[in-house]
Amino acid sequence: MTQQQLEKFLWGAATKLRNIIDAGDYKQYIFPLLFFKRICDVYDEEFEKALEESGGDMEYAGFAENHHFQIPEGSHWNDVRETTSNVGLALQNAMREIEKANPDTLYGIFGDASWTNKDRLSDEILTNLIEHYSQHKLNIKNVPDDQLGNAYEYLIKEFADDSGHTAAEFYTNRTVVKLMTMIMDPQPGESVYDPTCGSGGLLLNCALHLKEEGKEYRTLKLYGQEINLITSAIARMNMFLHGIEEFRIVRGDTLARPAFLEYDELKKFNVILANPPYSIKSWDKKAFENDPYGRNLWGTPPQGCADYAFQQHIQKSLNTENGRSISLWPHGILFRDSEAEMRRKMIEEDLVECVIGLGPNLFYNSPMEACLLITRTKKVNGKQNKILFINAVKEVRQNKTIGFLDKKHIDKIFNAYSNFENEENFAALVNKETVLKNKGNMSISLYVRPEKYDHTKNADFETVYSEWENSSTRLKKSISELFQILEN
Repeated sequence: MTQQQLEKFLWGAATKLRNIIDAGDYKQYIFPLLFFKRICDVYDEEFEKALEESGGDMEYAGFAENHHFQIPEGSHWNDVRETTSNVGLALQNAMREIEKANPDTLYGIFGDASWTNKDRLSDEILTNLIEHYSQHKLNIKNVPDDQLGNAYEYLIKEFADDSGHTAAEFYTNRTVVKLMTMIMDPQPGESVYDPTCGSGGLLLNCALHLKEEGKEYRTLKLYGQEINLITSAIARMNMFLHGIEEFRIVRGDTLARPAFLEYDELKKFNVILANPPYSIKSWDKKAFENDPYGRNLWGTPPQGCADYAFQQHIQKSLNTENGRSISLWPHGILFRDSEAEMRRKMIEEDLVECVIGLGPNLFYNSPMEACLLITRTKKVNGKQNKILFINAVKEVRQNKTIGFLDKKHIDKIFNAYSNFENEENFAALVNKETVLKNKGNMSISLYVRPEKYDHTKNADFETVYSEWENSSTRLKKSISELFQILEN
């Protein structure tokens, strides 16, 4: 199959669930089924290879060392396929047995979907899904890791498009992920961490970035924590389906129970990339005031907004020698009065290297503009006591209600970051003392303004109409949100 044919085939399974379950729930059924089929087909492929190598020795072909994962007897895809009644129970039992047989790698990976709920998924529907996937062998010979991994990423995006507001839980705009990875530039052997990893896109792209550059990506140490059960399982499947095996992704609440500790302290990492949930209100502010891990470096954030709790967790988790972080936030983190004192301390300690203002609609299902906050524990000479501000609000392509960074946008932003100098109407290099005189306000418009641009100049009718349509959509959404706030 071509890449496009594979994507169409995999998405075809989801279409069978339309009008049966909510679009936001597709992922908890489709991803586990896909992963189940993949590991069974790969097991068969490995079995045949070992059988050939051993001259037909069936016992040798079944040895654990010949397989990535163990498939217990009676728990293979074909065993479930032969089941005609209580198909959900057969599926559930097979998945649980596979998890038990691979406790170090696959424990909990199939999530907790209600396979046995016949009111939701009848035997007929499940049989149709199983038969759909059974049309093709998803072994490595037919579908290499890269191809299946790309198709899996495609599914994640499609599920995000279908599920609306739930998308933010597990999907970060992939074009922004590319930019973040380029800026962090992870190197072979380094440790990379995402404290709110969603489906693992930021971590995965660090490995793929090294692979694209022809560097040794398998020595990269990947760590992630994710609060949502099915999303954390999706992240682990994502790694395996891309051929990445050296990683640790743990389910849990990063602020309440950080997963990665060493000697009762937070583990330190070389690189941290994050797109934390923004402005969450349901977090334990009181516990943070006396945080046992010392994460309240600059103070305690207000109850209604945990953004700087995550930012301080990130800073506390960085290696003191060469630690660097990049976080995707709404612009409010740069100037809100309630966080001014924490922001001032962060600037005084010369931790902020760069602030990049991005265009609208890059956050999923939200028209707000995003920004990237980049910090380093030890700046190189020439960057000390300086902050680079980049106003890239115009560097975005709008497609209906979603914004994307094209290659030309990514290259322009990345080059400005790399050059680390003034660039008229785009980048400003500012002494940290100047920012402190502004009471720690890092609002990008204070330091650099974009060039005024006439959208109608040299533009064809289609472009002008499209921009008018997009602005109308954003205005309607803003008004709806305002009415909702007033009503509450």
